[in-house]
Amino acid sequence: MSEPGRITKLSLSERKTTFKEVSRGFSEAEALKEAQRCLQCKTAPCSKECPAGIDVREFIRLIREKDYPGSIAAIKKANSLPAVCGRVCPQEEQCQMTCVFNKKGNPIQIGYLERFVADYELGLDGRSQIVDGSRENSPSTIHHLPSKVKVAVIGAGPAGLTCAADLAKAGYDAHLFEALHKCGGVLVYGIPEFRLPKDIVQMEVDYVKSLGVTVVTDFVAGSTRTIDDLRAEGFKAFYIAVGAGLPQFLNVPGENLNGVYSANEFLTRTNLMKAYRFPEYDTPVKIGKKVGVFGAGNVAFDCTRCAMRLGADEVHLVYRRTRKEMPARLEEIHNAEEEGIIFDLLVSPKEILSDGKGNVKGVVCIKNELGEPDASGRRTPVPIEASEFTLDVDTVIVAIGTTANPLLISTLEKLTFNKKGYIQVNEDFQSAIPDVFAGGDIVSGSATVISAIQQAKTAAGAIRKYLESISQGRLPCG
Repeated sequence: MSEPGRITKLSLSERKTTFKEVSRGFSEAEALKEAQRCLQCKTAPCSKECPAGIDVREFIRLIREKDYPGSIAAIKKANSLPAVCGRVCPQEEQCQMTCVFNKKGNPIQIGYLERFVADYELGLDGRSQIVDGSRENSPSTIHHLPSKVKVAVIGAGPAGLTCAADLAKAGYDAHLFEALHKCGGVLVYGIPEFRLPKDIVQMEVDYVKSLGVTVVTDFVAGSTRTIDDLRAEGFKAFYIAVGAGLPQFLNVPGENLNGVYSANEFLTRTNLMKAYRFPEYDTPVKIGKKVGVFGAGNVAFDCTRCAMRLGADEVHLVYRRTRKEMPARLEEIHNAEEEGIIFDLLVSPKEILSDGKGNVKGVVCIKNELGEPDASGRRTPVPIEASEFTLDVDTVIVAIGTTANPLLISTLEKLTFNKKGYIQVNEDFQSAIPDVFAGGDIVSGSATVISAIQQAKTAAGAIRKYLESISQGRLPCG
């Protein structure tokens, strides 16, 4: 039961035709059995490897004692989004990697235990509010805050939600500004329902709001109002967490043909705008019979599995390296294989072909072999001469990464950037503008949810120190 492949899942026949969540998670009996396996190591290497700083040993100990409210309280001391992280974080590369049982390939399933207690709390239908690790009988107690200092958090993805929550817990008047009509960022527009149900995301957002965070949606920072405008309204510090929403493309001939999507557009239409429920929802998405998805990260796998559920007869995942180099989670690779996704490995695109009417009819590809490692540590794909072939597809989805959207950051003249165009920050995630901090993908480029949370927690602590220095008349750092 404890191995990812043995977690109870939705039946394969149903998975291919529905967006229901695939993993069923642990039952109470399964969670207790898994928690009992934990040796409660004195050094707790799992806790040390958690980017969010969760006391893993403690929350598992409390599960063993059936103190589920106490367990979720222990988690929420460090992480305000446990139901999300329990589903989408790469625990196998972090906390579970250092578990002593990992030597035999069977680590404690920490992510599923986190999900279990998070779902337990959400099943209470709001009867219990857990604030910074202490259980309260009424949400009203959290509004008795000592500070009225206003802080603007721009972007309501995992980084923004975490920073706003931590600031609110510390007594600051946190305002969360979101460009879309729903909070959650990549959690709502990017990750599909079958991996992360949107009602779960909304419950996590509601928890953040219950801490006293003011949420403003349909607010495009840099257009609706600028940071200078918000300063004039009394905001004393800013945290930019707008993500990296500008898609990258293949830069091959034919990318302007009908039937070519960026992963951003395809997933946003499918997830946030509910294209999979058209015509109940107004947004359609056209999928052909044969789909080619280029890339091999979690986003690429999300695209392949969505395309299959939207009715494609055949879905290819095309990747220029081998399976070993795929950056996606192992669990998602396994799920895609089970669902019939075809892997075309050591393959790169050269040209997208037209049917003569402006539509995709295929992709000319070339085979690769692996050369020496590049800057990422992965071996570089080297084209094999005269190995071209045509991949028969009528839809192409490009999922090879994103870059920084310039809309907000172009309005901040003193902001500095790294070579890839992301905001340059110091170790406290403070930018070249002393009252402006930043984190998440707008700083690191496309990364994991837990990485964004880790950065947001560091930034929230630095913002507190910055505001305290201002209130005491000291010069700000930066």
